[in-house]
Amino acid sequence: VERKLSDSNDSLGPLKSALNELGALIGLESVKREVRKLVNLIQVSQMRERAGLKLAPTSLHLVFAGAPGTGKTTVARLIGAIYKALGLLKKGHLVEVDRSGLVGGYVGHTAIKTKQVIESALGGVLFIDEAYSLTSQSDNDFGAEAIETLLKYMEDYRDQLVVIAAGYSEEMEEFLASNPGLDSRFKTKINFENYSVTELTEMFENLVVENDYHVAEGAIQVIRDILDEAKDDEKFANGRTVRNLFEKLLMIHADRVADFSNPTISDLKNITVDDAVELERDSTIMG
Repeated sequence: VERKLSDSNDSLGPLKSALNELGALIGLESVKREVRKLVNLIQVSQMRERAGLKLAPTSLHLVFAGAPGTGKTTVARLIGAIYKALGLLKKGHLVEVDRSGLVGGYVGHTAIKTKQVIESALGGVLFIDEAYSLTSQSDNDFGAEAIETLLKYMEDYRDQLVVIAAGYSEEMEEFLASNPGLDSRFKTKINFENYSVTELTEMFENLVVENDYHVAEGAIQVIRDILDEAKDDEKFANGRTVRNLFEKLLMIHADRVADFSNPTISDLKNITVDDAVELERDSTIMG
């Protein structure tokens, strides 16, 4: 969004809340630093505006570059809340879409679909996952039409819309290079690194607590070993893989406890080392 930045309307409470939520996320330290730099830039620009000083053009559209499951959608939701708290967006909601939500099957259909999605995102953030999939070398592909429509409405609604384009880092570079209009509007790129095994294990432990389970200490070590091996798999998806492992482990636990004639609270809560070992033997855990 390229515009003059207005007063934040004394909304530091919601801003602090959103920044605290960002800070509480596991890992993502470089992402947190970049978002805080962006907030500082916006706030100083607002101070300069109130002081009657000139403002440099500022684009609020962002590129989130990284592998699946690295927290891009979560941070995009917080960006909406932050921009709303700063007075830049009226609603701050997130509309998430991918190629299928923008591209139609015949000439003219794509422009209609893209416009409808944009209108639903007005006042908030339009998050385009795997945005690079809109680019194609085929003359029969309508992805380019979606990009041209998006660029037009980004200009027409520049005071009402923030777009975050997301995807793998290398592919996003190709996406930006595919159209001069994209490179000129997406000035800020934030890189999302893969989580460490320690961070992934912490995510798993959080899921355990949030869902009122208890996992034996030895079982946690087995989970850590699974994650350490899984991170080198081509299907590895960071946080998504963690949730997938957790859900499969619950099925293993349930399959065992279902045979008990009168399970106790402890039986219903406790996940054993044997449960984790069975999970480790599961050949579909990356599926």
